[in-house]
Amino acid sequence: MAEGKKGFFGRLVEGLAKTRNNIVSGIDSIFSGFSAIDDDFFEEIEETLIMGDLGIQTTMSIVENLRQKVKDQHIKEPAECKAILMDTMKQQMDLGENAYEFENRKSVILVIGVNGVGKTTSVGKLAGQLKDSGKKVIMAAADTFRAAAIDQLTEWSNRAGVEIIAQQEGSDPAAVIFDAIAAAKSRNADVLICDTAGRLHNKKNLMEELKKINRIIDKEYPEAYRETLVVLDGTTGQNALSQARQFMEAANVTGIILTKLDGTAKGGIAVAIQSELGIPVKYIGIGEQIDDLQKFHADQFINALFNITERGED
Repeated sequence: MAEGKKGFFGRLVEGLAKTRNNIVSGIDSIFSGFSAIDDDFFEEIEETLIMGDLGIQTTMSIVENLRQKVKDQHIKEPAECKAILMDTMKQQMDLGENAYEFENRKSVILVIGVNGVGKTTSVGKLAGQLKDSGKKVIMAAADTFRAAAIDQLTEWSNRAGVEIIAQQEGSDPAAVIFDAIAAAKSRNADVLICDTAGRLHNKKNLMEELKKINRIIDKEYPEAYRETLVVLDGTTGQNALSQARQFMEAANVTGIILTKLDGTAKGGIAVAIQSELGIPVKYIGIGEQIDDLQKFHADQFINALFNITERGED
């Protein structure tokens, strides 16, 4: 287990290289380039964070917090601000105690997101990981409008050794969920993970579909713990935020899966999402393998971003 974690931290450090070059190298040069802490110093940090896709609102909050701590602690040296900045960013991303409560209960996880963000792949990876942790998992192929989605999820079900409930392409997604709930209850499954359609261009239809699916779950499986995860593509930066906001209008979103962080300089969006939307990033993806989707840890993420070796990682 420790090996896997160590491996993931190493891959995370690698995966965040572009973001680090975009944000941290700029911040480091500010810390080393300024001899005093003044308004220009804070403005430079502000600009660097905004350019790193942390967003204006999140950046203002982080910098204001930094200003206050510098004042309270009577800090005079710019270099001393780095640890404070890192701690402030970690605080912005705190998940709270019950982020993974669904693992301890009979639960239904709805996974939503636009096509192309890695939604179906994330469903497969999550199913595989939950099964490996000893859970009985069933997947529902409710993204019935994209033929490849059903085939893709079937392939993941074979790879992960998890049962899948699917119908034909074009069938009613709510009917698939109905069947999947019946299967989950009769087979005493711990977790039912539902892959749903990913279309935002016709938002009204998507909203109606999600509402219908939610009504079926409420009626047929009211005792189940509910989790709704939105999958966002880390490479899209601020656009991912606007997608999340649209999905929040259609569903009670409880968490984010942020994918493709290894291919982007916009990894700062992970900080912005939690700060601006008040919704935790629960999983991050940094590659194609099943174990390249991992639970999100703010400390680990910020340490990797700033390339600070974690204790026990040497």
